[in-house]
Amino acid sequence: MTCWDVVQDYGLRSLGIGERLLPRSDFTLCQQVVLIGSGMLWNIYFGAIALAAGFFLAIATAVAKAHHNPLLRKPADAFVLLFRGSPLFIQFFFAYFAFLNLKSVSPMLDDLSSAWLGALIVLFLNTSAYSAEIFYGALMSIPKGDNEAADAYGMHGFSRFRRITLPTTLRLAWPAYTNEAIFLFHSTTLVFVSGFPAQSQRGDALYYASYFADKTFNPFVPYPILAGYFILLTLTVIGLFGIVNRRLNRHLPRENTPKIRLRPNLIR
Repeated sequence: MTCWDVVQDYGLRSLGIGERLLPRSDFTLCQQVVLIGSGMLWNIYFGAIALAAGFFLAIATAVAKAHHNPLLRKPADAFVLLFRGSPLFIQFFFAYFAFLNLKSVSPMLDDLSSAWLGALIVLFLNTSAYSAEIFYGALMSIPKGDNEAADAYGMHGFSRFRRITLPTTLRLAWPAYTNEAIFLFHSTTLVFVSGFPAQSQRGDALYYASYFADKTFNPFVPYPILAGYFILLTLTVIGLFGIVNRRLNRHLPRENTPKIRLRPNLIR
């Protein structure tokens, strides 16, 4: 079997397309690279959808936290505290069993106990809470001169928020938000080792890397492959977010544009 045959058989294995059974013996480097790469499709799915949807909830939560009305501020504070104060692994664990109990309420809720939806909801809420704190800090750091200039031009309400407050908040928060996006993609490796099961051995990249490590008793091949994939994914995220960062700061001189740097969160 050539490497191209392996790609055809296992390239979309994590999505249920291709060979039904996983390799049992005589594992080749090509099989490990292809299958772990196939699992990366799930990591990209979880990270991209949670990040895109969580951006809007994070902005809304940050605005609510900065609002003077306690009916808006207190729930936003509680939401951020809940998801920032508890480990993501525990959130997956409790969410899975909570969603299992909801299945008895209505058959329409069966998909909540599946990773593609249930784990995505947890990641969406988690990244929204962390991102909301980033945007809140940026919102509180907007120079008073910007607000005074908006008042001088007669900007109020949503027009002022759309043209002054939001662009300045994004410009100040974007480098830190980039690091949150990177960490979110790394956090997707917890999905299939926490509570949500992999159906028919359709797991993410870590799931397949662990499979090969267990079968070959040699973790020094699959795990470096996994790390390599995530390094490439991280470089892609940095590149895409860097384009947005330059767009947000296009009005500034090039030497004054803040650079995006990778700052891993050692403790979260």
